[in-house]
Amino acid sequence: MSDLSSKFIEKIKLSYAPTGSYIYLGAGMLDGQVYSDAEVNLSLKMMNRHGLVAGATGTGKTRTLQLLSEQLSDAGVPVFMLDVKGDLSGLNQPGSANPKIEERAQQLNKTFTPSGFPVEVYSLSGKLGAQMRATVLEFGPTLLSKVLDLNDTQAGVMAVIFKYADDNKMPVIDLNDLKKLVSYLSEGAGAAEIKSSYGSISTATSGTMLRKIVAIEQQGLGGMFGEKSFDIEDLFERVDGKGIISLLNIADVQNQPVLYSTFLLSLLAELFNTLPEVGDLDQPKLVFFFDEAHLLFKNSSKAFLEQIETIIRLIRSKGVGVFFCTQSPTDVPESVLAQLGNRVQHALRAFTPNDVDALKKTVNTYPKSEFYEIDKVLTSLGTGQALVTVLNEKGIPTEVSATMLTPPRAIMGPLTAADFDKLITGSPMYTKYKDTIDPESAYEILTKRINDQTAAAEQEKQEIEAQKQAEAESKPKPGEKSLVEQVMGATITRQIGKEIVRGIFGMLTGKKTRTKSGGWFGF
Repeated sequence: MSDLSSKFIEKIKLSYAPTGSYIYLGAGMLDGQVYSDAEVNLSLKMMNRHGLVAGATGTGKTRTLQLLSEQLSDAGVPVFMLDVKGDLSGLNQPGSANPKIEERAQQLNKTFTPSGFPVEVYSLSGKLGAQMRATVLEFGPTLLSKVLDLNDTQAGVMAVIFKYADDNKMPVIDLNDLKKLVSYLSEGAGAAEIKSSYGSISTATSGTMLRKIVAIEQQGLGGMFGEKSFDIEDLFERVDGKGIISLLNIADVQNQPVLYSTFLLSLLAELFNTLPEVGDLDQPKLVFFFDEAHLLFKNSSKAFLEQIETIIRLIRSKGVGVFFCTQSPTDVPESVLAQLGNRVQHALRAFTPNDVDALKKTVNTYPKSEFYEIDKVLTSLGTGQALVTVLNEKGIPTEVSATMLTPPRAIMGPLTAADFDKLITGSPMYTKYKDTIDPESAYEILTKRINDQTAAAEQEKQEIEAQKQAEAESKPKPGEKSLVEQVMGATITRQIGKEIVRGIFGMLTGKKTRTKSGGWFGF
C-alpha cells in the first residue's frame, strides 16, 4: 500500500467516523481501488441539515435513495419519497443475491442480508395507491397558481379570491368551491360586492382561470383536491420499530410534473406549519426525499422560490430533513443549494457545452481535495459509485471521497402485479382515504346565497308586476270615467237636483212653511 493510499484511508476514517447512529454509505475509492476499511458514513444527527443526490440518468440515483431509505427505516426514522416510475414498491420485500451484488459485498467486506421494509403507497389519482388529497385552502394561492400555470395578473386574482374566502369564513375545499368563487366574484352581485374592497375581476381573467381548473379535472386529477385531506401524522408511523416508507406513486401522472412537484411542496409546507420546534435531535423525525427536483424549480416565480427557500431553511428545526434528487446541482437555485450540506454526486456527462459548464459549476461546490481532480472523477464514476461529502457531527464538511456504495437489501424494482395489489388493498390507509367527504363549503354557501338573491329578486319582480297590474286595473277604459270622476259626478248631480227642485217649488208657492220645531221648509 502506497503512502498516498495510507494517508487517504486515515483521512476518510477520521472524517467519517460518527460517534452516534449513522447510515453506512459505502467505502472510499482511490485510483479505482476500493478500501473497505475507509468507511463512508452519514451521521443521522446531521440528516436534518438536508442533502442532494445528483447524477445523470442511469447512474444509480434511485438505488441510492433506496439504500438511504432502508437504513433510515431500520433506525426507526420514517421516510417519504416520490416513486416516479413505480419501481420502488419492491422495498416491501427482501431482495436476493446475484453475482454483481456478491462481488460488491466482497469489495466492501460486508455480508449481504436481504430484508423487506414497511411500505405505504399513495397516489394522486387514487388508482395506484391510497388517495392522497389536500384541500385547496391547504395549497394556498401561491402553490395553486403554480399548478395552474397562472401569469402574474391571474395569480394576483387568486390571492384576492383566497382573501375574500378567508374574510368571509368560507372554506375552500375542492375545485368546485374554487370554480364557484371565481364565477361569483367576477359577475353580478359578487362583482359588485368586492369592487370597493378588493377590486374588480375581469371576465377574461376569470374565464382563463376556469378553463385551467377544468383542464386539471379532465385529466382525472380533480380528486387530489378535497376531503378527506391527508393527515401528515400518518407519515410518522412505525411497524415493529421500523420507520414506515411512504411512497407517492406518480407513474400515471408523469406528464404532470408541475402538479406533483407542487403537491410535494404543499406537503412539506404543511409539515413546516404543523410540527412543533424541536431543535437539533440525535436523529430526524422524518426524512423527505424530493425526486425530480428540477421540475419544481423550472419556470418558478420569485415568490414561489422564496417560499421554498424559507421552508428549507427553517424546517430542520422541526426535525425534518429534506434531500433533493436531480440530474445536476445546477438544477437547484443557489439559495437552496447552499443549505444542502450532504452531497452524494453520481457521474456527470460532458457531451455538450452546457454539460461542460454544469460540470465546472458542480466542481466549485465541492471542497478542495488532495486526492482527486474533481472534474475527472465526476466524469469517470461507474454505476453505483458516487463522489460524497457530508457534514460531520460538528457540522463541518467531510473530506471528499469517491465511494463504492453499498447495495440495497430489498428488491431493486417493482413488486409483481399481484403483490402490489395485495399491498395496496390490504393497507389501512387505502381504506381510510378511499371515500370522499363533502362538507359544507364555499360551493354550498355561495349556491344558497345566489338562490336567495334570485328568490328575492323574483319576489321583488312579482311585487312590481302586481303593483303595475293594480294600477292598470284602476285606470278607466277608453270612454269610461274613473271611479273618482264617477263619485264626484254623482255628488254634483244630487246637489244640482236639490237646487232645481227647491227652485221649482219655491216659484210655485211663493211662501215658506214653518215646521213644528220652528224651522222652515225650503218651500
